[in-house]
Amino acid sequence: MEMVSSSPLFTAAALDFGIQWGLWSVASLFQTEKFYDLAGSSTFILLAWQTLRWGGRFHLRQLVQSGCVTLWGLRLGLHLFTRVLQDGKDSRFDKIRGNPGVFWIYWTLQGVWVWMTLLPTLILNTSAKDEKLTWKDYLGWSLWLIGFILEVVADHQKSQFRADSANKGKWISSGLWSLCRHPNYLGEILMWSSLFLPASSVMSGHQYWSVISPMFVAYLLTRVSGIPILERQGLKRWGHLTEYQKYRGNTAVLIPHIW
Repeated sequence: MEMVSSSPLFTAAALDFGIQWGLWSVASLFQTEKFYDLAGSSTFILLAWQTLRWGGRFHLRQLVQSGCVTLWGLRLGLHLFTRVLQDGKDSRFDKIRGNPGVFWIYWTLQGVWVWMTLLPTLILNTSAKDEKLTWKDYLGWSLWLIGFILEVVADHQKSQFRADSANKGKWISSGLWSLCRHPNYLGEILMWSSLFLPASSVMSGHQYWSVISPMFVAYLLTRVSGIPILERQGLKRWGHLTEYQKYRGNTAVLIPHIW
């Protein structure tokens, strides 16, 4: 057959939400969010390789794409898991970890995030096509690498900044953080946007609608759960300080010199 039917995508969704809801029951029982982010990144990796196995083919494009997802998932998952262990909690969950119903919504939203973000790769991995590699593949993977390096360096700089006791209670405005206020999110958006390019090489018809995936990631981080939350927290903590107001006024939100 030319293209695997859409059923593997629904099977992947069922597996995705089954994992999130199963772990929600454990997290709710113990009223902990410490493995929330690790569960999300691990689900990315599991679905990438499971759909590859379902497709029954291991073409180079699929292997590289799944490798990118795996490297991203391992790095980010371990980074966030280590951070929450060091901090002892994730402040996002301060008011909800003891409320099973609201907690379930967060775990469900994580399931939506995983499936929507991974959609182009799921389509690629369940495809029977193996088109010749083109500029779209090389450009996509090159941009992904740039985004990955950007996120890794930004997270490392912030971790080093926070580890210095002299910086306690301060905001980071050095390194990549002097170019924009959220360089890690810029890397994140670039990575998932670029992975659409290689995946699109095997798409046809309605499958191109999966371009909504990188749009979803960008919208989520810039309008819902990422930047808006951190910006509000920053204003609450340092909004009364002239230096912080100068930093906000002179530093782009996401894209240096643009926005």
